[in-house]
Amino acid sequence: MAATRSAIPEGLRQRAGVMARFFRGMDDPTRVLILELLLDGEKNVSELVELLGSPQGRVSTHLSCLRWCGYVATRREGRNIYYRLADDRVRALLRIAQDLMAEHARELLSCQVIDAEGAGRPVPRDRISRKRADVNHGRQRPGRATERPR
Repeated sequence: MAATRSAIPEGLRQRAGVMARFFRGMDDPTRVLILELLLDGEKNVSELVELLGSPQGRVSTHLSCLRWCGYVATRREGRNIYYRLADDRVRALLRIAQDLMAEHARELLSCQVIDAEGAGRPVPRDRISRKRADVNHGRQRPGRATERPR
């Protein structure tokens, strides 16, 4: 049997891959906390270490990721490097995410597809019970009487 070609253009598929990678840059609670802290203005590594209560090496690694991915920018003042949100669009993205999260917190917390502890990695299908597989993110599928997952 011959494989069927996808109707999705290759450029769209590539853009989706890059966008997923973009969002993976925020796929860690510490990186999100850093971005949230930078909403109030620039901070140096020492300030972020103190606020986060994390080791300096770990904070620096997260800052490096955020900088490489374009979320934060830096400026040097003497021996200190100060971090700030790279662009107003990052601020807007965080605000939009906060709004969406507030509206959909219950669904996000009960989602059976995205394992919150697994940093966004999908849960293997064999770990989702048959009963829960019939539930679409806590919403009933049309024509099915299922309970909401607890």
